[in-house]
Amino acid sequence: MRGWRRRVLEIRPNCECCDRDLLPSSEAWICTYECTFCPGCAARMNRVCPNCGGNLVIRPVRPAEKLAKDPASTRRVLAAKPCP
Repeated sequence: MRGWRRRVLEIRPNCECCDRDLLPSSEAWICTYECTFCPGCAARMNRVCPNCGGNLVIRPVRPAEKLAKDPASTRRVLAAKPCP
């Protein structure tokens, strides 16, 4: 495909609401913009992203052997305002 560029998920290291650490293998919930939440915060928000209003889905797990080539992000993202 011409002009196609491979882009992988960031796999952010924390919950945007409570700042809980989330390992690449941890259960996490994301929206289409990759806002990332722990299971507890996602449940409290009825699996709806407070930022975009989209649904939250389980983040896929990147196999350990693939993390070497495409490592998880170390950039922590926190909500600008308190989460619901």
